Formats: sequence, structure tokens, C-alpha cells
Amino acid sequence: MTAAKKPTTRRRTAKPLPEPVKCPTCKGSGEVSRTVRVGRKQRPVGQQTGLCLACLGSGEAPTD
Repeated sequence: MTAAKKPTTRRRTAKPLPEPVKCPTCKGSGEVSRTVRVGRKQRPVGQQTGLCLACLGSGEAPTD
């Protein structure tokens, strides 16, 4: 008695996904910095980071 052979099949390799385009406003970080000014003369004292409104923090370029 002989064993039945399985048909040979080729494995398919997944194609690599293309790299997402980085947001030009935040350069892919998802955060933007704004200078904080205080006092009557409005002197700069530091920076505060916040969510990028162009990409909503994802870091990818918006697709409008």
C-alpha cells in the first residue's frame, strides 16, 4: 500500500508595506512646540509641546 502524496504548493511572501509619509508640520513626531511668553514685556521663558493639529498626533501626512 502506498501513501498518497500531498500536492506541493509554493508559499507566498507578503510584500512589504510602503512607508507612510511623514507630516510636514511636526516632521512625524505628532507633537509641535510653541514658545511660552510671560510678563508685561512678553519675554520668552520656554516651550510647551502640544498635539499636532494637522495630523492629530499620528505623525502621518493628512490625505485630503
